[in-house]
Amino acid sequence: MPASDAAARRTILLLAVSQALYSNATILVFASASLVGLMLAPSRALATLPITSFVIGSALTTIPDAHFMQHFGRKPGFMLGAAAGIAGAATAAAAIFLANFTLFCLATALQGIFQAFAGYYRFAAVEVSSPATKHLAISWVLTGGVVAAITGTLLTTATSDLLMPYTFAGSYLASAALSLVALAIIVALDLPRPSAELISGPRRAWGELLANPRLPVAIASAAISYAMMNLMMTGAPVAMVGCSLTPADASWAIQWHVLAMYVPSFFTGHLIKNYGVEKISAVGMALLLAAAAVGLSGVEFDKFAVALILLGLGWNFGFIGATTLLTETYLPAERAKVQGINDFTVAATTATASFLSGQILDRFGWHGINVTLIPFALIGLLLMVWLWRHPSSRAARAEPPPPLA
Repeated sequence: MPASDAAARRTILLLAVSQALYSNATILVFASASLVGLMLAPSRALATLPITSFVIGSALTTIPDAHFMQHFGRKPGFMLGAAAGIAGAATAAAAIFLANFTLFCLATALQGIFQAFAGYYRFAAVEVSSPATKHLAISWVLTGGVVAAITGTLLTTATSDLLMPYTFAGSYLASAALSLVALAIIVALDLPRPSAELISGPRRAWGELLANPRLPVAIASAAISYAMMNLMMTGAPVAMVGCSLTPADASWAIQWHVLAMYVPSFFTGHLIKNYGVEKISAVGMALLLAAAAVGLSGVEFDKFAVALILLGLGWNFGFIGATTLLTETYLPAERAKVQGINDFTVAATTATASFLSGQILDRFGWHGINVTLIPFALIGLLLMVWLWRHPSSRAARAEPPPPLA
């Protein structure tokens, strides 16, 4: 059941801090893993494989994570995720010392497990909030990424040469320290234990769940938002270095991208509440298309930076909108299977996108990545327009949301 207002605010604040710490660790991976891949991989085409491993690690654990937390609670799961983050970051540093590409990919997969658990922070915020404020709760938790957008890139840059000649080894040791602090914050969380209704309450078959068009559209929109953002973000640092820009330039562009991902979270929830989730999600898809258009316009630093900023904005509106939509489609006891399959789909498509990013970049260059993004963003836009106009969608939207656990 939703907590009291004061308790809910405290829990959401701690979740936002946890999100900031997790996001710092993740930004470090995305800002550096492809560059470490360039140093360690046997071929340039495999440079993005460490990020693919990161996303695979997340994909393989999203569904087990959801069921684990349904039975044992959010807090033990979040603690387990932070522990995986510590282990993964420490292993990544060791892999750089040993110049072992395979070990580095294993390390990023462990850090992906941290992402899998941390992805449920936003759902935990909904579960302690009242139905009237759940749109805001998702946004409030994701504002933790605003801090990380600034500190994550600065941390990567400041620590990349700390243990020279082992470039980025110091960055991953710093990531391990951040994950340790995240673990300490999670210990202080006051999250409800699983109720009898959550564990053994009524459940519907997938056929009945999917009969509500809002569910498949929510899953598809979340997957498109995250995968296309990852496709472009993963390839951007390598493309920028390949276009005679510096790793520092790439880090700054990623910082502005991540700011664009999270700064709108201060008002995205209000926009969804005032204008509807379909319209805001559609705007997100349109922004992804704009990012591709700018990316196709040139390879100067400002073109990369603007494209990545638009990409971040599109991800924010599209992903928060999809998450909000998803929370309106399930009963308490259905939480694990719906959230699990949603986050698995997001992680699996994102893993595919990150792997293809390196292949596309190697064969077709930066132009190819931007062209690839366009049809998927168009599909996402059309899905939201369809959802808005579909008669059964309007009927589903008129119903009150199911009770939250």
